[in-house]
Amino acid sequence: MFAAVAISQNPTDPLSGLHLQDVPIPEVEPGWSRVRVIASSLNMHDLWTLRGVGHPAEQLPRILGCDAVGYDEAGRRVVVYPVIASPDRGHGDETLDPQRALLSEQHDGAFAEYLTVPTRNLLPVPEELSLDEAACLPVAWGTAYRMLFTQAGIRAGDRVLVQGAGGGVASAAIKLALGAGATVYATSRSEDKLALAEEWGARGIPTGGRVPERVDVVVETVGEATWAHSLKCLRPGGTVVVAGATSGMNPPADLGRVFYLQQRILGSTGCTLVEMRGLLRMMAATGVRPVIDRTMPLSEIHKAFQLMIDGELAGKVVIHPPTPEGAPA
Repeated sequence: MFAAVAISQNPTDPLSGLHLQDVPIPEVEPGWSRVRVIASSLNMHDLWTLRGVGHPAEQLPRILGCDAVGYDEAGRRVVVYPVIASPDRGHGDETLDPQRALLSEQHDGAFAEYLTVPTRNLLPVPEELSLDEAACLPVAWGTAYRMLFTQAGIRAGDRVLVQGAGGGVASAAIKLALGAGATVYATSRSEDKLALAEEWGARGIPTGGRVPERVDVVVETVGEATWAHSLKCLRPGGTVVVAGATSGMNPPADLGRVFYLQQRILGSTGCTLVEMRGLLRMMAATGVRPVIDRTMPLSEIHKAFQLMIDGELAGKVVIHPPTPEGAPA
């Protein structure tokens, strides 16, 4: 089968280690299922792997791709829950399993004609969603869903500040918070991305700019560049939920503000299988949909990643592998 495989890592030229090649169709282990991949989507996690961030070189070669939808062996439309883990080891929460792995870390991923995953990781795609739309959801949208609803517990009428409106998780958080009835403020350095956030219904704020009111929740994935602003914009007793730090991991903590105003700072990673079911139900019920910038064939995946690197995207890139010989189109 045709696949995009990470064979080496390079922090300055990450795409040099990504090869398109033929590989064997994966065998199915007991308790696992094989999926014919119809669509997948790009995530920054794939680039981090190619740059050597958080992925040991000894685990290469590895087929990349964290998000996938397709057909299971019974011909059903399925979306892949991307966390391969045990809820038992995580005290009921897969994201707390110390042995958890995202698809494409310890197991081959979605940039291929077929993949295998534990059967429990397959969820039916709601009729209301297209396969391309569902392919955008597992990593970025699942992360945003957990941040907002499980960790922060937002409700209709809450005020939410989303830092870095151009990012995948941030963009998902804007649309999900709006879908839940929140008032949303979104920051970016890009006028185009601020305009896009306002098209969705948020109020755009230049990065570091004045927010009209203190907010109940801050969605933080930027880190050092926005941390001070996040704390200053938060009401007493409010919550900052952190799921990334793309601009740096170690901002000044400002502990005096945190304890005096009793602000809560919560970490969040991925989502559980139950939360992903909730995300799918919400998408079906509300009409909230991911923004797809474009679709591209797997053969052009290097071009797709370069668009991500250059910051030329306003939404997700969906990748379509070739249809295997003999499979229905």
